Amino acid sequence: MTLLSVNLNKIAVLRNSRDEGQPDLATAAQTCIAAGCGGITVHPRPDRRHIRPDDVMQLAQLTRGHVEFNIEGNPFAGPRPGYPGFMALIREARPDQVTLVPDSDAQLTSDHGFVFPRDAQRLAPIIADLRALGPRVSLFVDADAGSLELAAALGAARIEIYTGPYVRAFAVGDAALELSRCAATAQRARAAGLGVNAGHDLSQENLGALCAAVPELAEVSIGHALIGEALYAGLATTVRRYLAILAATPR
Repeated sequence: MTLLSVNLNKIAVLRNSRDEGQPDLATAAQTCIAAGCGGITVHPRPDRRHIRPDDVMQLAQLTRGHVEFNIEGNPFAGPRPGYPGFMALIREARPDQVTLVPDSDAQLTSDHGFVFPRDAQRLAPIIADLRALGPRVSLFVDADAGSLELAAALGAARIEIYTGPYVRAFAVGDAALELSRCAATAQRARAAGLGVNAGHDLSQENLGALCAAVPELAEVSIGHALIGEALYAGLATTVRRYLAILAATPR
């Protein structure tokens, strides 16, 4: 079954709005794990708008030996006050997976992937350093990304398909083209020896169609919609509903 990794960024956004420690990030993670998720994802940004470096360390300890811990972020983000730099965080936290994303400080959310061969030279030493540390390396890519063989040659183990365009097309009832792009990219990735993850704006409404079109999916990372839906149904119940969708997809 495709692994569900729950992104906790939005829990941290709510906590930071009052900065009184509530809702508690560790309790949220434990609730998701108890409900059956296979992973926890965070995307710590240099401006600390949600997940903070101390959260990363706490969750690294909490998840170790229980579920996969996935840290997303821009590998070129250097240190600044209150933020040690992305690679420094990885060296200390030692997650199971690192998902490299080409986002800038000013971006509200991730909205595009790496481009090959353009980004290959900058990524090569980063991926080599990460592989030496041990985590699986995944690269965030657009659904029509080319030269995936080069991503594999750089040492990446997986790609994560950016599903924002698919979700927007699904919302207006015209998702066929975007689904075909996701499916074709997944097939090319598998042919290159890469595993396939997917994420961004996925929800209970649109997840099933994606999984049916892309049976190669190893993992989906879901946060914004899942946390929003949990406000109405509860966090554990919402996690179980996502797992039911993934379990119902033929493999």
